[in-house]
Amino acid sequence: MTIDIDAYLARIGWTGERRPTVDVLRSVHRAHMLGIPFENIDPVLGRAPSLAVPDLEAKLVRGARGGYCYEHNTLFAAALTALGFRVTLLAARVLVGAKPGDVRPRTHMLMLTHVPGEPVPYVSDVGFGSIGALLEPLPLTADTELHDTPRRHRLVHAPHDGPLELWKLQTYGQQDGAWEDQYSFTVEPFEAPDYEVINWHIATNPRSPFAHGLYAQRTTTDTHLALTARHLTETAADGTRKERDLADPDEVLRVLADDFGIRLPEGTRLPE
Repeated sequence: MTIDIDAYLARIGWTGERRPTVDVLRSVHRAHMLGIPFENIDPVLGRAPSLAVPDLEAKLVRGARGGYCYEHNTLFAAALTALGFRVTLLAARVLVGAKPGDVRPRTHMLMLTHVPGEPVPYVSDVGFGSIGALLEPLPLTADTELHDTPRRHRLVHAPHDGPLELWKLQTYGQQDGAWEDQYSFTVEPFEAPDYEVINWHIATNPRSPFAHGLYAQRTTTDTHLALTARHLTETAADGTRKERDLADPDEVLRVLADDFGIRLPEGTRLPE
């Protein structure tokens, strides 16, 4: 997973001493979240994105594009490795929007980052396309709250019959004042070929929401932008929202370029 670390750090606007410390992990994680948008345009256009690091560099680092979880976190894992961290790749079941009793497949990629000298690894995830995503890594410790301003997160144990502990990531909802489940996972390691299979399924299965509906997310220092099809939501740090529907595919392309920083090749047409 070699990477042009200079180009990557320039893309996310990060400068600092390149050492595997908690402070470096936190600041690089946040810089990535603020620097590279989430989007699933390739699957919407009928193709599964490559997870090869050179292709991810061409797209996310040099190409004014974003990606979804496998792209973001594969790139991030390569960057962390180059900075001297050790990572363990994981897979999670997304719980956002799940009904009681639903059992979803493990389709979300995240990782544990091991920091030299630290007693526990850190849950790191720069690819969760949701306002509930982590802005900074969270130590793998139950019921310890993280104030990754303006968000709040915690990990809790969930009832489980399996041999490994089941963890749930939760975020604090500003509007309803309650903890909300984001995803669940165990610490069973996954490998790159596992994500190749999952990526192909999510990108090409006609029943996958990512294969036929546009999703784009961008986090800034004071707002979160979310575009679902033509519906644009802007959420301020205090939880207040502004929403509007975009007029047509041309306006979608303009908003993607101007507000999300996603610039597509000239002549690209998104599905109606």
